[in-house]
Amino acid sequence: MAGDGENQSNELATARNVIEAEVAALTKLSESLNDEFIRAIDLIAECKGYAIVTGVGKSGHVGRKIAATLASTGAPAFFVHPTEASHGDLGMIKKDAVVIAISNSGETRELRDLLIFCRREKTPVIAITGRRKSFLGDNATVTLVLPPAPEACPNELAPTSTTTMTLALGDAIAVAAMKRRNFSREDFGARHPGGALGMQLQPISEWIASNDDAPNPISRISDSFVDVLKEISKGRCGAVTVVDEKGAIAGFITDGDIRRAVSDNVSPQKLTAGEFLSKDPLTISPNERIGAAVEIFNTRRISQVVVVEDEKPIAIIHVKDLMQAGYF
Repeated sequence: MAGDGENQSNELATARNVIEAEVAALTKLSESLNDEFIRAIDLIAECKGYAIVTGVGKSGHVGRKIAATLASTGAPAFFVHPTEASHGDLGMIKKDAVVIAISNSGETRELRDLLIFCRREKTPVIAITGRRKSFLGDNATVTLVLPPAPEACPNELAPTSTTTMTLALGDAIAVAAMKRRNFSREDFGARHPGGALGMQLQPISEWIASNDDAPNPISRISDSFVDVLKEISKGRCGAVTVVDEKGAIAGFITDGDIRRAVSDNVSPQKLTAGEFLSKDPLTISPNERIGAAVEIFNTRRISQVVVVEDEKPIAIIHVKDLMQAGYF
């Protein structure tokens, strides 16, 4: 049920205050970064095992997201709950790991067993906390301190500004580590095969390999008008690639070319493919990403693009196929 005008105005003001408070906190966080942050990136970059993120409550929820972001950007990572760690999951923490422990107070009881274990096993710990002088800060290899900032909650109780800073700091760690290891778009795509983003980062060669019926209708320069028609119908993509005697691409014939040939010639059936093809068709390499084909379709307003390898056509991508598969 919608509130009255005055309540709506108050709610909008509250929302803006929350966002402004969190923006201010993020600004303070950015200004507070120092050499400790570089040391944290060193630990992650040098890690031969997993980055293990841990925390309780809201810190745990944020920690799960940080672990997921690290994993998707080239740093193998997972989340371990401190309580479960105390009941056997400490076995997941190897000496070649690095632990990212999150606690605003730095005194979270559930973290103590895990931190003592890491100290005994000499497993490096990156602390994200609001208090350097705390149990977490005292037992960390590197301590990233969140600057003091009021919570956006009007009672200053619910974690809001602090969790936003922690989340942003986790993103900063992941992205900086990603740049350190020269993690590419291709690397990112390999870890994101699902969803529209991952699909667009998929190499065209993989799309062809996973589509047994990927169309590749081909006619030779000497083929008759009728033979070209048959090949277009068989290919189901409204076009055919024309090749020369060596199998190299010589041109392209679309449904539109067929219609123009019929309109412009008294006896179109006497034509050969070489007489009414379109030269210099738009082509793409199988090493390109699907996103490059999508860009072509969006900017050039065409329906097909020929995939060419070593001057020979290996497939035709039709815009409808990508749309049906969810690439748009």
